Amino acid sequence: MAKPQTTLGEDLARMLKGGVIMDVVTAKQAKIAEAAGACAVMALERVPSDIRAQGGVARMSDPQLIKEIQAAVSIPVMAKVRIGHTAEARILEALKIDFIDESEVLTPADPFDHVDKRGFKVPFVCGATNLGEALRRINEGAAMIRTKGEAGTGNVVEAVRHLKLIQREIRELKETDESMLEMWAEMERVPLTLLKQVRKDQRLPVVTFVAGGIATPADAALLMQLGAEGVFVGSGIFKSKDPKRMAEAIVLATIHYKDAKKLAEISTGLPLPMPGLEVATLGTRMQERGV
Repeated sequence: MAKPQTTLGEDLARMLKGGVIMDVVTAKQAKIAEAAGACAVMALERVPSDIRAQGGVARMSDPQLIKEIQAAVSIPVMAKVRIGHTAEARILEALKIDFIDESEVLTPADPFDHVDKRGFKVPFVCGATNLGEALRRINEGAAMIRTKGEAGTGNVVEAVRHLKLIQREIRELKETDESMLEMWAEMERVPLTLLKQVRKDQRLPVVTFVAGGIATPADAALLMQLGAEGVFVGSGIFKSKDPKRMAEAIVLATIHYKDAKKLAEISTGLPLPMPGLEVATLGTRMQERGV
């Protein structure tokens, strides 16, 4: 059987593998991220910790901000849209954004459906907490999956949970017979052919990054050691005491995640990371949006 032809979005996602994508809210921050070695930046008006602290409705960034960030850097520029907000996605496509993140960090726009991503030329990345959620987003056309974690907390536990759960569910498919596989696909509302592909390949058919709560070089290294193919970092960079040094350290830790001595060197003498939140105390669980 011939290998399926990849889309441009899937090709770009593969080019980003092994890298760090950083949230930025100004062109100046985008330049800091690029200089630190980020493989891409995510343009938004408030980092997740500020969205969590300030409340209110979180929407797509102002196009002027996006244009300023695009003009400031040569690496890919991503931007977020609200879950199900097709109009925001069309605006970003018109701005020639490199990747759209249909994000639970923003306030959901549609209580029933996500954007049908198959009708867009620009690729999408979506969050997932488990295998069923990941496959629903892929079936809608997502070219990359990331864990949802619990954004804006500086607490990595949920990102670890989601990655391990997806991996465990994929492994369990090997022991699932055909009748149970059909039931699983129907229950999770995903095509049986897609589920069988995952069982055969023992991985998702798209690049899988992690996000949500990453605040230290050790956090990034841990998730890479667990099998992530790249890292999103939001509040963890620009809510630390020294964003430039923290950005550089997290990039280096993502590259050298197998080298414990190098990781110790990278982590030594860093300024304080962002303050962390205990997930059990949160009033709003962003990860639960749009499952």
